Amino acid sequence: MNFKARVWIVGDNINTDLILPNKAFYLTHEEQAQFVFHANRPGWAQQVRKGDILIGGRNFGMGSSRAAARSLKNLGLACLVAESLNGLFLRNCVNFAFPALECPGVHAAFSEGEEAEVDFEAARVRNVSRGSELAGRPLPGPLMALVRAGGVYQLLEREGLIAPRVA
Repeated sequence: MNFKARVWIVGDNINTDLILPNKAFYLTHEEQAQFVFHANRPGWAQQVRKGDILIGGRNFGMGSSRAAARSLKNLGLACLVAESLNGLFLRNCVNFAFPALECPGVHAAFSEGEEAEVDFEAARVRNVSRGSELAGRPLPGPLMALVRAGGVYQLLEREGLIAPRVA
């Protein structure tokens, strides 16, 4: 999985309540995406283009176990690269097949609007605008397999372990 796109920057300790706020919790998954970061960056969700990349600071995704990773994916972001990821949030990213990578130094390596190239499987992040490159922490093999499979639900459906979801 390789991604190349414009980056958006957020800081440290971004919690799942900022990503998926209470006011959007009972909306459809597609409608929820329009409220991502509504409290701290009103209108941001409408500026994001399909395939954009989100760069985060330390402890991204802290807080509750709400499915905030799904909202980032449904918004159209290609992937997330952060200094560090909350463990529960990372697992939700895997479950919803939203590529998320820990990469020390990434927050300082980019300014908003620059172009990033992310080789998710090799755990490499390159700032195309500056020509610099960083090494991330690759996902363990079984978690990477879940992301490649389209997420845990799709894998369980294909294996016949759960009934297919009805639209």
